Amino acid sequence: MSLPVLEAVALACERDWRLLFEHLDLRLAAGDMVQVSGPNGSGKTSLLRLLSGLMQPTAGAVLFDGKPLTQQRGELAQNLLWIGHAAGIKELLTPVENLIWLCALHHSVAPEDIWRALEAVGLRGFEDVPCHTLSAGQKRRVALARLHLPGPALWMLDEPFTALDKQGVAQLEEHLAQHCEKGGAVMLTTHHTLSRTPAGYRDLDLGQWAV
Repeated sequence: MSLPVLEAVALACERDWRLLFEHLDLRLAAGDMVQVSGPNGSGKTSLLRLLSGLMQPTAGAVLFDGKPLTQQRGELAQNLLWIGHAAGIKELLTPVENLIWLCALHHSVAPEDIWRALEAVGLRGFEDVPCHTLSAGQKRRVALARLHLPGPALWMLDEPFTALDKQGVAQLEEHLAQHCEKGGAVMLTTHHTLSRTPAGYRDLDLGQWAV
């Protein structure tokens, strides 16, 4: 069994004075894909934010490479790619400019890599237009183009299939599965039923830890 890249130990989360879940244990290793499920308000996004260091747990601990996350937030930030429910792009910038800006959070990438990434998500011909002129699905594709660039192997994705058409959904499913099969790790929330999953796929139902 692979050693966990990310681990949660007895994790608890409180939001708006309400305890969403507690005593949650989780191990995410290379090759794993974990789909977080549960009803609206069960804490799916909050769990991803806790594991990404964007929130503090009410109780318990998050470990990155076996060490407390509180001691190495910088290391996690360099090794984790977060894409939230919102596209997270700047409307006045072009897709190319957005990717240059977003990649600077980790490291710079070659211009040809950016063009290839945008082509991979079906945005060839839209590289240099302001993002405010794009449809919701195209804006989502700009954000998802980051998954086609060199960078972190640990991906945290909150509702990544939002606004995608049928072809986009199938392409993303395939890409996520291939990433895991090559040794990456993915944790995601989605109401979409995945039809393509890697061998390391499992479902995490937050209902098991609900209070």
